[in-house]
Amino acid sequence: MAEFSIIDRYFKRASHQDVSLGIGDDSAILTPLTSQQLVICTDTLVAGRHFPLDTSAHAVGWKSVAVNLSDIAAMGAQPHSILLALSLPSVDETWLAEFSRGLFECCDQFNVALIGGDTTQSSQLTITVTALGWIEQGQAITRAGAQVGDYICVSGQVGDAAYGLHHLGHALQQRLDYPTPRCDLGQRLKGRATSMIDVSDGLAQDLGHILEASGVGATLFLDRLPIDSALKALDQQQAWQYALAGGDDYELCFTISPQKFEELSRHQSDVPFTIIGEITQQTGLLFKYMGEVYPLHVHGYQHFA
Repeated sequence: MAEFSIIDRYFKRASHQDVSLGIGDDSAILTPLTSQQLVICTDTLVAGRHFPLDTSAHAVGWKSVAVNLSDIAAMGAQPHSILLALSLPSVDETWLAEFSRGLFECCDQFNVALIGGDTTQSSQLTITVTALGWIEQGQAITRAGAQVGDYICVSGQVGDAAYGLHHLGHALQQRLDYPTPRCDLGQRLKGRATSMIDVSDGLAQDLGHILEASGVGATLFLDRLPIDSALKALDQQQAWQYALAGGDDYELCFTISPQKFEELSRHQSDVPFTIIGEITQQTGLLFKYMGEVYPLHVHGYQHFA
Protein backbone atom coordinates (compact mmCIF):
# COMPACT_ATOMS: atom_id res chain seq x y z
CA MET A 1 0.00 0.00 0.00
CA ALA A 2 1.38 3.45 -0.95
CA GLU A 3 1.95 6.23 1.59
CA PHE A 4 -0.97 8.38 0.45
CA SER A 5 -3.30 5.39 0.40
CA ILE A 6 -2.42 4.73 4.06
CA ILE A 7 -3.11 8.37 4.93
CA ASP A 8 -6.40 8.50 3.03
CA ARG A 9 -7.68 5.20 4.41
CA TYR A 10 -6.67 5.43 8.06
CA PHE A 11 -5.89 9.05 8.99
CA LYS A 12 -7.79 11.56 6.84
CA ARG A 13 -11.06 13.00 8.08
CA ALA A 14 -12.80 16.34 8.71
CA SER A 15 -10.95 18.79 10.94
CA HIS A 16 -11.79 21.76 13.18
CA GLN A 17 -13.34 24.84 11.60
CA ASP A 18 -10.34 26.98 12.63
CA VAL A 19 -7.99 24.69 10.65
CA SER A 20 -7.75 26.62 7.39
CA LEU A 21 -5.89 23.76 5.69
CA GLY A 22 -5.42 20.26 7.09
CA ILE A 23 -4.25 16.90 5.74
CA GLY A 24 -3.55 16.79 2.03
CA ASP A 25 -1.02 19.57 1.41
CA ASP A 26 2.65 20.25 2.25
CA SER A 27 1.73 21.95 5.53
CA ALA A 28 -1.30 22.61 7.68
CA ILE A 29 -2.57 26.15 8.26
CA LEU A 30 -4.15 27.34 11.51
CA THR A 31 -5.84 30.66 12.10
CA PRO A 32 -4.63 32.04 15.47
CA LEU A 33 -7.23 33.18 17.95
CA THR A 34 -7.11 36.73 19.28
CA SER A 35 -4.81 37.20 22.32
CA GLN A 36 -3.82 33.51 22.32
CA GLN A 37 -0.39 31.91 22.40
CA LEU A 38 0.39 28.63 20.63
CA VAL A 39 1.77 25.85 22.85
CA ILE A 40 3.68 23.08 21.06
CA CYS A 41 5.26 19.82 22.23
CA THR A 42 6.45 16.55 20.69
CA ASP A 43 7.09 13.01 21.92
CA THR A 44 8.44 9.89 20.26
CA LEU A 45 7.42 6.35 21.19
CA VAL A 46 9.69 3.49 20.10
CA ALA A 47 8.42 -0.10 20.16
CA GLY A 48 10.16 -2.13 22.85
CA ARG A 49 11.50 1.03 24.48
CA HIS A 50 8.41 3.02 25.42
CA PHE A 51 5.84 0.23 25.29
CA PRO A 52 6.09 -3.60 25.33
CA LEU A 53 6.26 -5.16 21.88
CA ASP A 54 2.99 -7.04 22.42
CA THR A 55 1.03 -3.90 23.35
CA SER A 56 -2.20 -3.73 21.36
CA ALA A 57 -2.24 -1.39 18.38
CA HIS A 58 -5.30 0.36 19.84
CA ALA A 59 -3.41 1.12 23.06
CA VAL A 60 -0.35 2.36 21.13
CA GLY A 61 -2.58 4.72 19.16
CA TRP A 62 -4.25 6.06 22.30
CA LYS A 63 -1.01 6.45 24.23
CA SER A 64 0.84 8.21 21.41
CA VAL A 65 -1.73 11.02 21.60
CA ALA A 66 -2.28 10.98 25.37
CA VAL A 67 1.36 11.49 26.36
CA ASN A 68 1.51 14.64 24.23
CA LEU A 69 -1.78 16.03 25.48
CA SER A 70 -0.39 15.55 28.99
CA ASP A 71 2.42 17.99 28.12
CA ILE A 72 -0.15 20.49 26.81
CA ALA A 73 -2.14 20.05 30.04
CA ALA A 74 0.99 20.71 32.10
CA MET A 75 1.13 24.22 30.63
CA GLY A 76 -2.53 24.89 31.47
CA ALA A 77 -3.36 25.02 27.77
CA GLN A 78 -6.37 23.84 25.76
CA PRO A 79 -5.32 21.05 23.37
CA HIS A 80 -6.21 21.73 19.76
CA SER A 81 -4.56 19.44 17.20
CA ILE A 82 -1.77 16.97 16.49
CA LEU A 83 0.69 16.01 13.75
CA LEU A 84 1.66 12.35 13.33
CA ALA A 85 4.92 10.91 11.98
CA LEU A 86 4.63 7.13 11.67
CA SER A 87 7.55 4.82 10.77
CA LEU A 88 6.42 1.27 9.96
CA PRO A 89 8.46 -1.91 9.39
CA SER A 90 5.67 -3.09 7.04
CA VAL A 91 2.09 -2.28 6.10
CA ASP A 92 -0.14 -4.33 8.38
CA GLU A 93 -3.67 -3.19 7.64
CA THR A 94 -5.17 -4.88 10.71
CA TRP A 95 -2.61 -3.11 12.93
CA LEU A 96 -3.17 0.24 11.18
CA ALA A 97 -6.94 0.00 11.56
CA GLU A 98 -6.66 -0.59 15.32
CA PHE A 99 -3.89 1.99 15.76
CA SER A 100 -5.87 4.71 14.02
CA ARG A 101 -9.01 3.75 15.99
CA GLY A 102 -7.14 4.18 19.29
CA LEU A 103 -5.54 7.42 18.12
CA PHE A 104 -8.86 8.96 17.08
CA GLU A 105 -10.67 7.79 20.22
CA CYS A 106 -8.17 9.77 22.29
CA CYS A 107 -8.42 12.74 19.90
CA ASP A 108 -12.22 12.69 20.07
CA GLN A 109 -12.31 12.52 23.88
CA PHE A 110 -10.26 15.73 24.09
CA ASN A 111 -11.66 17.46 20.97
CA VAL A 112 -8.34 17.28 19.13
CA ALA A 113 -7.88 17.12 15.35
CA LEU A 114 -5.19 15.29 13.35
CA ILE A 115 -4.09 17.95 10.85
CA GLY A 116 -1.01 16.46 9.15
CA GLY A 117 2.14 14.39 9.41
CA ASP A 118 4.16 11.80 7.54
CA THR A 119 4.48 8.04 7.03
CA THR A 120 7.55 6.07 6.01
CA GLN A 121 9.13 2.63 6.23
CA SER A 122 11.66 1.82 8.95
CA SER A 123 13.19 -1.26 10.55
CA GLN A 124 11.55 -0.31 13.86
CA LEU A 125 8.05 0.88 14.71
CA THR A 126 8.35 4.52 15.77
CA ILE A 127 5.55 6.98 16.43
CA THR A 128 6.18 10.70 16.81
CA VAL A 129 3.29 13.02 17.66
CA THR A 130 3.49 16.80 17.82
CA ALA A 131 0.65 18.39 19.79
CA LEU A 132 -0.56 21.98 19.58
CA GLY A 133 -2.70 23.91 22.04
CA TRP A 134 -3.87 27.43 22.79
CA ILE A 135 -3.58 29.48 25.95
CA GLU A 136 -4.37 33.09 26.81
CA GLN A 137 -1.45 35.50 26.47
CA GLY A 138 0.86 35.21 29.51
CA GLN A 139 -1.19 32.51 31.26
CA ALA A 140 1.03 29.46 30.61
CA ILE A 141 2.15 27.60 33.72
CA THR A 142 5.87 26.78 33.53
CA ARG A 143 8.29 24.84 35.72
CA ALA A 144 9.75 28.10 37.02
CA GLY A 145 7.58 29.88 39.59
CA ALA A 146 7.37 27.71 42.70
CA GLN A 147 7.52 29.85 45.86
CA VAL A 148 8.69 29.01 49.38
CA GLY A 149 5.62 27.95 51.37
CA ASP A 150 3.72 26.56 48.38
CA TYR A 151 2.07 23.18 48.66
CA ILE A 152 3.28 20.44 46.31
CA CYS A 153 0.35 18.51 44.87
CA VAL A 154 -0.12 15.61 42.47
CA SER A 155 -3.25 14.48 40.67
CA GLY A 156 -4.61 10.93 40.69
CA GLN A 157 -2.31 8.12 41.81
CA VAL A 158 1.39 7.57 41.18
CA GLY A 159 3.16 4.28 40.58
CA ASP A 160 0.24 2.56 38.82
CA ALA A 161 1.87 2.34 35.38
CA ALA A 162 5.20 1.11 36.75
CA TYR A 163 3.41 -1.59 38.73
CA GLY A 164 1.41 -2.54 35.63
CA LEU A 165 4.59 -2.81 33.55
CA HIS A 166 6.11 -5.27 36.02
CA HIS A 167 2.84 -7.16 36.58
CA LEU A 168 1.44 -7.56 33.07
CA GLY A 169 -2.14 -8.80 33.18
CA HIS A 170 -2.91 -6.93 36.41
CA ALA A 171 -5.70 -4.35 36.28
CA LEU A 172 -3.13 -1.56 36.64
CA GLN A 173 -1.70 -2.42 33.22
CA GLN A 174 -4.63 -0.35 31.95
CA ARG A 175 -2.95 2.74 33.45
CA LEU A 176 0.23 1.88 31.55
CA ASP A 177 -1.50 1.31 28.23
CA TYR A 178 -4.18 4.01 28.46
CA PRO A 179 -2.89 7.04 30.42
CA THR A 180 -5.37 9.88 30.91
CA PRO A 181 -4.05 13.39 30.23
CA ARG A 182 -5.40 15.77 32.89
CA CYS A 183 -6.44 18.49 30.44
CA ASP A 184 -9.41 19.85 32.42
CA LEU A 185 -7.43 20.09 35.65
CA GLY A 186 -4.53 21.76 33.86
CA GLN A 187 -6.83 24.51 32.60
CA ARG A 188 -8.42 24.94 36.04
CA LEU A 189 -4.96 25.61 37.45
CA LYS A 190 -4.42 28.70 35.29
CA GLY A 191 -4.00 31.68 37.60
CA ARG A 192 -3.69 29.33 40.58
CA ALA A 193 -0.68 27.02 40.25
CA THR A 194 2.74 28.68 40.49
CA SER A 195 4.50 25.89 38.57
CA MET A 196 3.59 22.57 36.99
CA ILE A 197 4.97 19.52 35.20
CA ASP A 198 3.51 16.24 34.00
CA VAL A 199 4.86 13.10 35.65
CA SER A 200 6.38 11.08 32.83
CA ASP A 201 9.84 10.06 34.09
CA GLY A 202 9.01 9.54 37.77
CA LEU A 203 7.58 11.91 40.39
CA ALA A 204 10.87 12.60 42.21
CA GLN A 205 12.83 13.31 39.03
CA ASP A 206 10.12 15.47 37.48
CA LEU A 207 9.59 17.42 40.71
CA GLY A 208 13.35 17.98 40.66
CA HIS A 209 12.94 19.83 37.34
CA ILE A 210 10.53 22.26 39.04
CA LEU A 211 12.95 22.78 41.94
CA GLU A 212 15.85 23.46 39.60
CA ALA A 213 13.89 25.84 37.36
CA SER A 214 12.42 27.69 40.35
CA GLY A 215 15.63 27.81 42.42
CA VAL A 216 13.98 26.29 45.50
CA GLY A 217 13.96 23.06 47.51
CA ALA A 218 11.21 20.77 48.76
CA THR A 219 10.14 18.40 51.49
CA LEU A 220 8.10 15.44 50.28
CA PHE A 221 5.98 13.40 52.70
CA LEU A 222 6.23 9.71 51.84
CA ASP A 223 3.19 8.78 53.94
CA ARG A 224 0.99 11.10 51.86
CA LEU A 225 1.76 9.63 48.42
CA PRO A 226 -1.51 8.64 46.68
CA ILE A 227 -0.87 5.01 45.76
CA ASP A 228 -3.05 2.05 44.84
CA SER A 229 -3.85 -0.76 47.24
CA ALA A 230 -1.67 -3.06 45.11
CA LEU A 231 1.36 -0.90 45.96
CA LYS A 232 0.39 -0.65 49.61
CA ALA A 233 0.59 -4.46 49.80
CA LEU A 234 4.25 -4.38 48.70
CA ASP A 235 7.39 -3.87 50.71
CA GLN A 236 7.46 -0.15 51.55
CA GLN A 237 10.72 0.52 49.71
CA GLN A 238 9.43 -1.16 46.55
CA ALA A 239 6.17 0.77 46.69
CA TRP A 240 8.07 4.05 46.98
CA GLN A 241 10.30 3.13 44.03
CA TYR A 242 7.25 2.56 41.86
CA ALA A 243 5.55 5.76 43.08
CA LEU A 244 8.59 8.05 42.91
CA ALA A 245 10.71 6.62 40.10
CA GLY A 246 8.50 4.37 37.98
CA GLY A 247 7.35 6.94 35.44
CA ASP A 248 4.57 6.78 32.81
CA ASP A 249 1.97 8.14 35.25
CA TYR A 250 1.09 11.25 33.21
CA GLU A 251 -0.39 12.90 36.26
CA LEU A 252 0.13 16.59 36.99
CA CYS A 253 2.53 17.68 39.73
CA PHE A 254 2.00 21.32 40.63
CA THR A 255 2.84 23.90 43.29
CA ILE A 256 0.22 26.24 44.68
CA SER A 257 -0.11 28.68 47.56
CA PRO A 258 -2.26 27.60 50.54
CA GLN A 259 -4.77 30.34 49.71
CA LYS A 260 -5.12 29.29 46.06
CA PHE A 261 -5.34 25.63 47.12
CA GLU A 262 -8.36 26.43 49.29
CA GLU A 263 -9.92 28.25 46.34
CA LEU A 264 -9.25 25.28 44.04
CA SER A 265 -10.65 22.81 46.59
CA ARG A 266 -13.99 24.63 46.74
CA HIS A 267 -14.71 23.61 43.16
CA GLN A 268 -15.61 20.01 42.40
CA SER A 269 -13.18 18.02 40.29
CA ASP A 270 -13.47 14.63 38.63
CA VAL A 271 -9.75 14.17 39.27
CA PRO A 272 -8.54 14.02 42.89
CA PHE A 273 -5.36 15.85 43.85
CA THR A 274 -3.29 15.39 46.98
CA ILE A 275 -0.89 17.60 48.95
CA ILE A 276 2.33 15.58 49.10
CA GLY A 277 4.87 18.16 50.23
CA GLU A 278 5.89 21.78 50.48
CA ILE A 279 8.38 24.11 48.84
CA THR A 280 11.28 25.15 51.07
CA GLN A 281 14.24 27.50 50.94
CA GLN A 282 16.86 24.78 51.13
CA THR A 283 18.03 23.30 47.84
CA GLY A 284 17.35 19.70 46.87
CA LEU A 285 14.61 17.24 47.74
CA LEU A 286 14.19 16.03 51.32
CA PHE A 287 12.01 13.03 52.17
CA LYS A 288 10.06 12.66 55.41
CA TYR A 289 8.11 9.70 56.72
CA MET A 290 5.74 10.07 59.69
CA GLY A 291 7.29 13.44 60.49
CA GLU A 292 10.89 12.24 60.49
CA VAL A 293 13.60 12.74 57.87
CA TYR A 294 13.94 9.55 55.84
CA PRO A 295 17.02 8.82 53.68
CA LEU A 296 15.82 7.56 50.30
CA HIS A 297 17.60 7.39 46.94
CA VAL A 298 15.49 7.13 43.80
CA HIS A 299 16.24 7.66 40.13
CA GLY A 300 13.66 8.24 37.43
CA TYR A 301 13.51 7.00 33.85
CA GLN A 302 16.71 7.53 31.84
CA HIS A 303 16.22 7.95 28.09
CA PHE A 304 19.82 6.94 27.29
CA ALA A 305 20.43 4.32 29.96
